Amino acid sequence: MRAWSRQRAAGRGSLNRPGADLRRLPTGLDLRGLRLVEGVRAAFAFGVVILLNIWVQWPPLLTMALAANLACFCDNGGPMRARLRVLTAFSLLGGLLWAGLGLLKPLGLPVVVPVACALIFACAYARVWSVQAQSAGNVLVVVLCIALDRPLTPEQAGITVLMFAAGGLWATFLALVIWRLHPYRPAHRAVAEVWHDLARLCGDLERLVALPEPDNAAFDGHARGHRRGVRAGIETARTMILDLARSRERVSDRTAQALLRLESAEQIFSALIAVGELIDSRPDPHRRALAKTFLRRLRPLLVTIARAIRDDVDLDLARLEHSITRVAEGLSADPILAGLADRIVGRVRIGAKLSAPEGYRPGGTLTEGGRLDRWTRYVGPLQQNFTLASPNLRHALRASAVAAPALAATLSYAGAFTHWLVMTVVLTMQPFYAATWQRALERIGGTVLGGLAGAVLAYYATTPLMEAGLILVLSVVGFAARQISYGFFVTCLTPLVVLLVELLEPGHSSWEIVAMRAGFTVLGGLIAVASCLVLWPIWEPDQVRQELRRALKAHADFAEAVLRAAPGPEREAALLASTRAAGLALNDLEAALSRALQQPRAGHHPEVESALVADATLRRISARLTVLRHAPEAADPKAGIWRDWITATLAALGADRPLPARPDLNQGQSLTRLVSQVDLLAGTLRPGQIRAAAAAGMAAPSGPPTMSVTR
Repeated sequence: MRAWSRQRAAGRGSLNRPGADLRRLPTGLDLRGLRLVEGVRAAFAFGVVILLNIWVQWPPLLTMALAANLACFCDNGGPMRARLRVLTAFSLLGGLLWAGLGLLKPLGLPVVVPVACALIFACAYARVWSVQAQSAGNVLVVVLCIALDRPLTPEQAGITVLMFAAGGLWATFLALVIWRLHPYRPAHRAVAEVWHDLARLCGDLERLVALPEPDNAAFDGHARGHRRGVRAGIETARTMILDLARSRERVSDRTAQALLRLESAEQIFSALIAVGELIDSRPDPHRRALAKTFLRRLRPLLVTIARAIRDDVDLDLARLEHSITRVAEGLSADPILAGLADRIVGRVRIGAKLSAPEGYRPGGTLTEGGRLDRWTRYVGPLQQNFTLASPNLRHALRASAVAAPALAATLSYAGAFTHWLVMTVVLTMQPFYAATWQRALERIGGTVLGGLAGAVLAYYATTPLMEAGLILVLSVVGFAARQISYGFFVTCLTPLVVLLVELLEPGHSSWEIVAMRAGFTVLGGLIAVASCLVLWPIWEPDQVRQELRRALKAHADFAEAVLRAAPGPEREAALLASTRAAGLALNDLEAALSRALQQPRAGHHPEVESALVADATLRRISARLTVLRHAPEAADPKAGIWRDWITATLAALGADRPLPARPDLNQGQSLTRLVSQVDLLAGTLRPGQIRAAAAAGMAAPSGPPTMSVTR
């Protein structure tokens, strides 16, 4: 059982659900991202135009089909107004970009390359606005590379603008008017995923409780894997709900209902962290048996509510009430665990009532959902990121700088498929090395596997109609799997590209197409990875130091709110804000640590090794503070001096100040574990000061000598 739990903790994560092992690239498949309806809609959007072209044989229709296909890449879902802005802008800008570069190409490399690089910089820098803008910028780079294949006359340029806009707007019309997705569905699906993640956390915690003896490594892996993923899911759902409220300029009942469900899930999440800490801190058999029974009863309820939210179905609250009441029964022998269970049950009951036929339909307003003015929405992000300290600006500069020689070489060679090199370089490159390395591996592997499959399919597709049919099927599969994994998506996309090239440019062998695409993909991936290490690199130990400082400050605020704030409504608001800030800060720290561990030589940097210890310690400090937040009666009221020392020490560690003197008093039973964790953190980050304090006669903790976060 213990070996199984460790193997589970070290499992490979995905982009949407990071794993516990920070050293492993998150390349796992996330089957929750399968969207069959989106795949069918995308295939229909450009498949109809391709079939029309087979019938009438008018080449500009192929431009329209390509535009419809590319517009589907830009559509990541979300609020209707945001999607309409992005898709309309892409439809118009894409046609103008294609036509403009086609007219400029006869002027030669001295004109074309600088203009193209400036446009690539703008497309890469667009990521500062939103994920939708980032997707549109990436696809516009594809349009740019295709546009440089051949020059255009003014008449051809005019037709290109019109047909590209027609294709993009046709896909937009299909997605938002004829075949529109439910506007609330993405937000409610994200909330349902949070409840599913809570059920998984609950189930994994139950398995840990069932271990024959305590396993600290297993608990650390559980905390890092599940807490990071659930917190990320909560913030994703919160962003989607608030974006929906802003786009509609009002807070509807269903939007407020989704927010209440999310708030209930977030409070359950906090209480489950406290339950895990209770089990880990005092692993006596009686408490473990009570906790196991409680978790076993709780998990099915979380799954039931998650399914009701996802499928938008009503729950029979009368039948469910017996199970809800039974969850917290029999826990009176452990008052702290019983109190936490009552809090969880109360939030579960709210989640169930919101899914009942006569459930509460809230109204009102969202304090965070106000409409953003245009300056804040568009100009603000551009100004905030216009500094070399910004990874987004460095990424845009790097992309345009590396694209310049690649463009010059491919335009001079003027082969039929040379634009794939520039596409691969720019689209593989990411702001951070670890993300670029992962993208290169997935793109190269997916291209090779997909290319082989495409060559086989092209061999058996002997007529244009058969090729069009296979293109439609591959489009359904590819777009449906877009959110599962980038590597899987590229594997499905490459056969589609092979067949499209054979259909649009007959005369090329399918094996020639596969070989050229694979060769340019490998070369472009290597260039992208190398450029991240050479041009304006972001050294991850520096990022780790900055994120650790932020995490220390966030936990100092959390400790202040839990240990020293006076009771009242203001304290509750401060607790909610500080809990969220501490969780997000730890997620950011672990993301920086994961990137550092995957960067050459950075993984063995002493500061990174120290930060790994500090991260695990902060997780335990956060969990203990969460217990005291939900069960303040567990803290000894006479331990005021130790409360002050804990908050002052955490604040000093994050603010380059000397550590306060450690009290020479008994800290009491309630704060013993918290004090020992703060001691370990101080010994890890300030070993010199701790040794000096020990030499002066003060109590000094032991810890690995490593890192100062303020160097």
